[in-house]
Amino acid sequence: MNVSLVEMKAGQSGIISLIRGGPGFTAKLNQIGLREGKRIKKISSIFKRGPVTINVDNFQVAVGYGKAIRIVVEVDNIETNSPGR
Repeated sequence: MNVSLVEMKAGQSGIISLIRGGPGFTAKLNQIGLREGKRIKKISSIFKRGPVTINVDNFQVAVGYGKAIRIVVEVDNIETNSPGR
C-alpha cells in the first residue's frame, strides 16, 4: 500500500517508492539519506501539520510537513513493530 509519509502511523515501516519534487528537492533529501528504495520507519509526528520524525540508517531525522507529504512510501503489510498493542 502506497501512502505519503504523513499518512503513515507511528511504528510503521516501509520503502520510499516515490519522491514528488524537482531535482533540487530530491538533492536536499538525498543529503539526509532519503531517496527512492531506502527503508524507513516512522517514529512520530506532531498533530496538525507538524514535523515527522523517521528512522533511516539507524539515524533519526525530522522532516517538515511540506516535505513529508511529497514522500510516498510503500508500507509493509505485516506489522511486527508494535508488540503488546
